[in-house]
Amino acid sequence: MHEPSSRSAGTAWRWAVIGIVVVGTAAAFGYVGGWLAPHRLTPKRIVDQLQQNGGMHPGYRRNHAKGICVAGYFDSNGAAQTYSKAQVFAAGRTPVVGRLAIPGGNPYAPDSSAPIRSMALRFTQSNGQQWRTGMNSMPVFLVGTPQAFYEQAQSSAPDPATGKPDPTKVKAFFAAHPESGPFLAWVKTAKPSASFATESYWSLDAFVFVDASGTRHAVRWRMVPEGAGEPVDGSKSDADYLSADLTTRLAKGPQRWKLMVTLANPGDPTNDATKAWPSDRKEIDAGTLVLDQATAQDSGPCRDINYDPLVLPDGIEASDDPLLPARSAAYADSYLRRTSEEAHLPGTAAPQPKPESN
Repeated sequence: MHEPSSRSAGTAWRWAVIGIVVVGTAAAFGYVGGWLAPHRLTPKRIVDQLQQNGGMHPGYRRNHAKGICVAGYFDSNGAAQTYSKAQVFAAGRTPVVGRLAIPGGNPYAPDSSAPIRSMALRFTQSNGQQWRTGMNSMPVFLVGTPQAFYEQAQSSAPDPATGKPDPTKVKAFFAAHPESGPFLAWVKTAKPSASFATESYWSLDAFVFVDASGTRHAVRWRMVPEGAGEPVDGSKSDADYLSADLTTRLAKGPQRWKLMVTLANPGDPTNDATKAWPSDRKEIDAGTLVLDQATAQDSGPCRDINYDPLVLPDGIEASDDPLLPARSAAYADSYLRRTSEEAHLPGTAAPQPKPESN
């Protein structure tokens, strides 16, 4: 994506990027409770909107459509066992199947189309229980409720005349949602990174660890890479540089991240993903995520996994964040849609033209 040189063009580009980021960030949200009745927000309405924004691509996720499967293991050091009885935190290894992706519903989008990358993981414990988590490479989310997310998705729908979000509508939405301030401050300086492997990935939503005595601990977590990375000018890169970079790195050795768990203090918000917790909160290094394999998503082990954030083992529970049940419900809707369509198996999906950079 080439950034315009004039101030007005730069502003339009920035709002367009925000629209792309929002549509692709933290996945599709819908609310299944009755507090919006009789016109309640449903998973179908949200996924329909994302599908409208990203285009129809049968067999693909309606969000984070472009990605790559990864596999490896989590090597726990046992430090988190004090706070959670989940088996994954006992010292030792737990196998992991994951997915690295970019936001948006277009599986042919250039990797430079948005500055966010995502990491989804499924940990399978030896007792059969699973922990599934989806994280994004930004420290805060842009809104705190499913309704606000839906309204923002509507505001960033492509204008039929231009094929891009209308900056006026996007700007009006954010003007009415001051809680988005921290996200907007972040996105103003965010640039597409050169590699999945050099990103940190945040849970954004809060969760609850339950220890062996039944004591509950509000937490957030993030994956921190072993190495630091520099932003890349995506306009000078191949449209699919992220997968190529990951393959090259893995040929030289596994890629590693530290799982850092942050413990909330009393009064820290657990129901608002737009608010970061203060930086002085206690952190636990829970162990190391090791990824040593990558496979194309159309044939890899992540293809048919629904990375529902409410698939949790004993010892990890949902917080009161309203986005969590929303994500779970919308993920299910999207999963049923794509698995009921013709599967994008190798050689069966008709190639589609990639969009031009803009």
